[in-house]
Amino acid sequence: MERRNFIKKSMAAAGTAIVSTAIGAPAVNAMAPGKKFWKIEKYNFNLPYAPHFGMFENMAGKDLIDQLKYMADVGFTALEDNGMMGRDVATQEKIASEMVRLGMKMGVFVVDGGDNWKVSLATGQTEFKDTFIKTCRKAVDVAKRCNATWMTVVPGYFDRTRDLNHQTSSVIDALRAGAEIFEPHNLVMVLEPLSDNPDLFLRFSPQTYLICKAVNSPSCKILYDIYHMQRNEGDLIKHMEQSWDEIAYIQIGDNPGRKEPTTGEINYKNVFKYIDEKGYEGILGMEHGLSKPGKDGEQALVDAYKQVDQFK
Repeated sequence: MERRNFIKKSMAAAGTAIVSTAIGAPAVNAMAPGKKFWKIEKYNFNLPYAPHFGMFENMAGKDLIDQLKYMADVGFTALEDNGMMGRDVATQEKIASEMVRLGMKMGVFVVDGGDNWKVSLATGQTEFKDTFIKTCRKAVDVAKRCNATWMTVVPGYFDRTRDLNHQTSSVIDALRAGAEIFEPHNLVMVLEPLSDNPDLFLRFSPQTYLICKAVNSPSCKILYDIYHMQRNEGDLIKHMEQSWDEIAYIQIGDNPGRKEPTTGEINYKNVFKYIDEKGYEGILGMEHGLSKPGKDGEQALVDAYKQVDQFK
C-alpha cells in the first residue's frame, strides 16, 4: 500500500471526506456529552503505541473525539494521524484540545505537498524544492496547533535520468532548507524509507542514515518503519542499532500483510524489548491495518499489543 493510499483509507475510515486537500468535518456524535457506550479495562502498556483514527470506529463510532476517548480508555497514550495536515483548523484544534485533556501525545503527521511528492526532490528541480519548502512552513503551523513534534517526509521517486549521487545531493540540499524552517520551532522531520515500490528514492536505513548525517540537523532524523524495513533489508535489530543515533521515530506493522503484531513473521516481543532497553523516548506509530473485521478485529488488535508488550 503506497503512502498516499494509506492516508486516504485512514481518513475515510475515520468518517471524513477528501476533496483535493480539503478534509470534511468528522461525523457528529449523537450521544449525550461525556456519555460512553463501552466498558473496558484499561491496560498499562510499557511503550507509547499510537493508533490511527479509524482503528476503533466499530467500538467507538465514527466521531473522532469518541475514538480518542476509547483509545485512552484502552490504555493507549498517543495518537498518529497521517492526514492531520489536511484537516480544517477547527478539527485540528478540537483534536488537540481533547488529547491534552486525555494526557495523550501527538505522533507524526505527513508533510503532504500534494501529488508532487511522487515527482521527487531527487530531480533537483527548483519548482519541487520550492513546493517542499512552502509545505514545511504550513506544517509548522499545523504542528503548533496539534502539539506535534515529528512530521513524516518522503523525498519521492527516483529520477532515472540522473546519477544517484546527484540525486542524493539534491535531496540533501532540499532537506537542509526544510531543517532551517523546523529548527527554530524545535520540530523534527523524520525521513521514512519505504518498500511500496522500487521507484521510491529512499528505501534503506543506511541510505537514510547517510542523508541525515549530511543534513546535520536535529530537525532531520529517521523514521524507522519496522514493516517496510523488514521487507527491504531484514536484520531489524542490527540495522536499528547501526542507525540508532539518528532514529527519532518508529512505526509498526507485521509482515507479510501489514497488520497488527503476531499476524506475521516479526518477533515483536523481542523488537520491543530492544527498543525499551535502548531507552527510546519517542512514539511507536501503529501504521498498519487490522487482520479481522468489525469489533472482533479491533479487540484482536488490542489483545495482540497486550501480548507483545509483555517483554519485561
